[in-house]
Amino acid sequence: MANAPSIRSLLGRRGLILLAVAVTGVILTAILRTTGANDVAVFGVAAVTLAGLAALVGEGTDQLGHRFGPTTTGILQSALGNLPELFISLFALRQGLVVLVQTALIGSILGNSLLVLGLAFFAGGLKNGRQVFAAGPVRTISVILLLAVAALAIPTIATSPGGFDEGHAIEFSAFVSVVLLVIFAASIPYSLSGGKGASAELPSDGPAWPLRLSLGLLVGSAAGAAVVSDWFVEALRPAMATLGVSEAFVGLVVVAIAGNAVENLAGVQAALRNRTDLAISLIQNSSLQVAIALTPILVLASLFISPVPMTLVLAPTLLAAVALAAILGALIVFDGESTWLEGLMLLGLYLIIAASVWYGPRVTI
Repeated sequence: MANAPSIRSLLGRRGLILLAVAVTGVILTAILRTTGANDVAVFGVAAVTLAGLAALVGEGTDQLGHRFGPTTTGILQSALGNLPELFISLFALRQGLVVLVQTALIGSILGNSLLVLGLAFFAGGLKNGRQVFAAGPVRTISVILLLAVAALAIPTIATSPGGFDEGHAIEFSAFVSVVLLVIFAASIPYSLSGGKGASAELPSDGPAWPLRLSLGLLVGSAAGAAVVSDWFVEALRPAMATLGVSEAFVGLVVVAIAGNAVENLAGVQAALRNRTDLAISLIQNSSLQVAIALTPILVLASLFISPVPMTLVLAPTLLAAVALAAILGALIVFDGESTWLEGLMLLGLYLIIAASVWYGPRVTI
């Protein structure tokens, strides 16, 4: 025991920084709330704290991969990686912020498919030049993501004026959600029995963590994310009113990045190391998990906790944006190569979509 590595050495520099950001953020957010500080300050600090907690969850699941292998780790990432966004969405639904939750879910898909993948291609391309990856597995993920986006688009089309299911958006959305969850549940034993895993393991730069440390960090991060998410949503509406921004913009950009995209910057790190296969797997599978797992869970949960049930009926701009992102992403990866220019294109489309909801109705209180 005398030679056992300390927690500080096990966590490493990155882990210690993330832990410090998360702990400091939780304490600072609590102090700001109890002292009656400006809601914008509480909102901003809570957002940074949630990003740090999301990154800690990612660190913990990566470490579990050393014990259970990349396939099981992929399932854990699916269950745990979206915890901050799940908590934010549940608390927001309880307050009736349906538009914010809808746009946050679409923002997560766009954030991964355009922002994070674009950053990975751009940074990796500038450092390593043209990058090559195995096109087969990536094509499969892209096709599944296209099918998932199509499933999300059908409720909007079917319930539109003159559609077969006009006036039944809630019922049809619930039906589609159940189908998507069945598909997601079926994919788990398929992966465990030897199918393509949903994730891959990042190489470790330091010693493997003890199981107790990994589990403790995950439990602590999840608990912290639950508490801070409640504070974040509590300050959300007054902060939006003070800043004069729309609910759609906050959901599409701020909430999506704070709750989900920061964790997937591991994909950008993989691209910088010229491990493009790993980078695309991490990023694209995260979009897929939001589409076929997190979104239907929240639709069904809203039937019980929200004053206004959430449906899968999307605004035309959001539907077009997520469809174009899935199509463009598939076209870019189908040749098995990526360049910094393709990354810049993805980033440009993300900025255009974000700007398209900037001028939406401002929140008032």
